[in-house]
Amino acid sequence: MEQCPKKLLEQVQDAIRLKHYSYQTEKTYIYWIRRYNILFYNKRHPKDMGSAEIEAFLTHLAVHENVAASTQNQALHSVLFLYREVLKQDLDIKVDAVRAKKSKYLPTVLTKDEVFATIQHLSGVHQLLIKLLYGTGLRLNEGLNLRVKDIDFAQNQITARDTKGNESRVTMLPESIAEELKIHLQSVKILHQQDLQKGYSSVYLPFALERKYPRAKYDWMNAVCFSFW
Repeated sequence: MEQCPKKLLEQVQDAIRLKHYSYQTEKTYIYWIRRYNILFYNKRHPKDMGSAEIEAFLTHLAVHENVAASTQNQALHSVLFLYREVLKQDLDIKVDAVRAKKSKYLPTVLTKDEVFATIQHLSGVHQLLIKLLYGTGLRLNEGLNLRVKDIDFAQNQITARDTKGNESRVTMLPESIAEELKIHLQSVKILHQQDLQKGYSSVYLPFALERKYPRAKYDWMNAVCFSFW
């Protein structure tokens, strides 16, 4: 029995995972390719388009949606990945779109007292996550993607995986929140076991690991530490 050809976004997903890009990069690329192909050009096939259509899309983002320069660059890299890595079309023509202006504003950095005051206005899991980010230097996505196996209470350290640049790194686990984090994980484990009994609680595994280890997605050590949905 012949298999139906994969849809375009499924092909994009396969190409991204073949290159072992991070899960965050995968979500970003698929988001912008969907915006480009499905929403902006109403499912017109990318093979029938080229530099002119890409320029119009990027110009629309800068002029009508007033996106930041970094956001416009994300969209450009995503669409170029579609053509070069999925459709195998190398766009030799320079994409000459209206470029979004780079921000000239310096970021606002909170003082130590301001950070503590902000934390005091939070509670529960949200407060614990912010404490963890502040105490470890983890990025937001690194904190949200943290797995149980990444936390080493014995050595007071955390391993951040699937980071920017797709390289793992180790950072310290502040002793001030270690006990609070243990209590949080105990409650998460109870929910994890309850979900398993109902047939839920599987987690995302990158790089075809789900096919190689089909039961790993149910393993407690692979469970995500923080979930807000």
